[in-house]
Amino acid sequence: MLQIFSVIILGYLLGSIPTSLTLGKIHSRIDIRKHGSGNAGLTNVYRVLGIGPALVVAIADIFKGWLAAALIPLYFTDLLVTDIHLTGILAGSSAVLGHTFTLFAGFRGGKGVATLLGVIIALYPTVIPICLTVFVFTLITWGYVSVSSMTATAALTLGVWILPELGFEPSGPSLKIFTILIFLFIIFTHRSNIGRLRKGIENKFEKAVLFKSMKRKP
Repeated sequence: MLQIFSVIILGYLLGSIPTSLTLGKIHSRIDIRKHGSGNAGLTNVYRVLGIGPALVVAIADIFKGWLAAALIPLYFTDLLVTDIHLTGILAGSSAVLGHTFTLFAGFRGGKGVATLLGVIIALYPTVIPICLTVFVFTLITWGYVSVSSMTATAALTLGVWILPELGFEPSGPSLKIFTILIFLFIIFTHRSNIGRLRKGIENKFEKAVLFKSMKRKP
């Protein structure tokens, strides 16, 4: 029990590192949550600070998710039991929670998508190309990062369940359950986006849309 608690705490603390908030203060001496959409996530960093800082945040957020799921289990091998993913899932999911409800910034962080990507890279990288393809296709079709994130997470869940049946590496029961729970979690963290989508006021990256509908002029 002590080992399980240690894995969860270490994962949470690693995920809690406030990358976007720290970079916002270093780069422009601002609290990123007081600008743009008010979120401490990657998309808002891009809108407020530009692509350079956004790339830095993306790499850092992905890395801390990967680090939690890949490195922490190496020191807690007794918890592997019969499911090789279990310890990584505990550490990785804690990192996602830490990123979203960061201890070092009043429990107000990002939405966990980039950190989740790092976790999946560590646990089941086979599904990553599917998730990225779905994300990019959704983005260039509709231009909503929020919708792209949610559909990519849905693709993650389906991929982890279906790919083993097609002859790819086994995913294990804990990882399958984890993807269902994480999909519900991502929907929860995007609840404000869903509300704005329903009202037609969600922020949209028009420049990313390639498949624009052709409207006939009257």
